[in-house]
Amino acid sequence: MIKSIDFPELEKAFSTLRIKMTVSDFTNFAMQKDFSAEQISSVIETFSQLAKRKEQASINFLLKCSRLPLKNPKTFENFRFEDIKGRDSERLRSLSTLAALHSHKNLAFIGPAGTGKTHLAMAFAYECCCKMLKAYFIKMTELNELFTEARKLDRVGKVMTSLVQPSCLVIDEVGHCVFDAENTRLFFDLVDRRYNKEGSYNMIFTSNKQPSAWRQNFTEEDSLLCALDRIFDDAMIFNFNGETHRGQKKEVISLTTKRAKTVALTEQPENNQ
Repeated sequence: MIKSIDFPELEKAFSTLRIKMTVSDFTNFAMQKDFSAEQISSVIETFSQLAKRKEQASINFLLKCSRLPLKNPKTFENFRFEDIKGRDSERLRSLSTLAALHSHKNLAFIGPAGTGKTHLAMAFAYECCCKMLKAYFIKMTELNELFTEARKLDRVGKVMTSLVQPSCLVIDEVGHCVFDAENTRLFFDLVDRRYNKEGSYNMIFTSNKQPSAWRQNFTEEDSLLCALDRIFDDAMIFNFNGETHRGQKKEVISLTTKRAKTVALTEQPENNQ
């Protein structure tokens, strides 16, 4: 009777809950206690629910640490793929599989403001968290400030470790600030460490500028060129053209006010003495 029941769900629950018990251990115990099929199913359902709750708690923790917006999250589900035209538009949809992360392929979304670059970058990071993979989102201006502050407080090593550790690192709005020579070298160090990182990982960049123009925002060109060489050694660059998606919900309300008649000074009543 026990053999007719499917146990993969229980095995997965044991793994998620880190219970040192195998399905074989459980079936032997169930047979010793003469469990009915209904009892076995109830046990499996209980462990399954506990595992799901733990998994959701872990996902919530990863999302909180990712610095992604959680009130109105940017996901692949709420991205307007129907607005994207082009021969290779289907490759954009396939990003949700996270194949780019598992194949160590970096992503770059390049184009004018409001074309969906940051939304897609956030959606990829959000999907990583939902798959129990650590992701981190930071704007280029924030990264610049983080490096500068780390140098002042002698915390470069700790900061660098925190940026290398996530499976997916999103750097948003490249080209909105200028890195001095030392921060440019730190940027290269970050890219180099992630380039040699083991496991499933990638980096995502968004920018209004083509990568060939990024050198305008970095002071130490040799370090930048080495960084770019590693970033785009194996990468997919999505170039966006077209009108901004922002402002589609705006309302333009025109109003006309009727100006009250102004009383001339000569028409004002005299005060009675």
